[in-house]
Amino acid sequence: MYAAITFVVLICLTAATHADHHHQPCHSPNMTGFLSVMKMKGEMRAYGAITYDSMCKKLRFRSNESHFANTSLSLDLLMFFEEGIFYEIDSKNQTCEKKKLQCTIHPLQVPDDARFLATINSGNPSIEGEGLKINAWVGSMPDKKGYYSMSVTMGCLPVFSMYLDETSFMFSLLEVENEIKDPDLLVVPSFCQGLPVEETPEGTVNSFINEFM
Repeated sequence: MYAAITFVVLICLTAATHADHHHQPCHSPNMTGFLSVMKMKGEMRAYGAITYDSMCKKLRFRSNESHFANTSLSLDLLMFFEEGIFYEIDSKNQTCEKKKLQCTIHPLQVPDDARFLATINSGNPSIEGEGLKINAWVGSMPDKKGYYSMSVTMGCLPVFSMYLDETSFMFSLLEVENEIKDPDLLVVPSFCQGLPVEETPEGTVNSFINEFM
């Protein structure tokens, strides 16, 4: 684990000089699947179901509390990246918080200003089913205090993403299907509608990634 982290850090620090600027960031397809979130020290922070609308830039993440992993967070998030707002949802108690997004980077989409690093063959590509070709993208976080690395398939399906700053995370996508199975998950629940946007405390940066802090 730590060797991989060191490698990614070196990638991010050298990306500006070695990146291939002829490649343009790809755009992810619609997705339904599962997302695991792990701290680089090995702590599983969350595991849950995702629904992603790539055209409208909407994302729903719901923790799966019955999963075998011992996670420390229970979240239900509905993100509207285009509008710059998101909802923290508590369906059990029918309550909601509506907040403003200060950062729209997330692990299901390669940012428009990401730098292409390389195409990598993982596993053994000469044996059918034993290899995976991925494109690696890197870049700086908006506050310039950290770096990210994203690996996606040739069809731009995210495999895993790493965010390296004061608190570093790895996001991995599992059992993904390229469709939105339940569009209603991307609709604001009735008990959340009409809420005002809460004020953001000074110094707070709301983002999908920071929800897992």
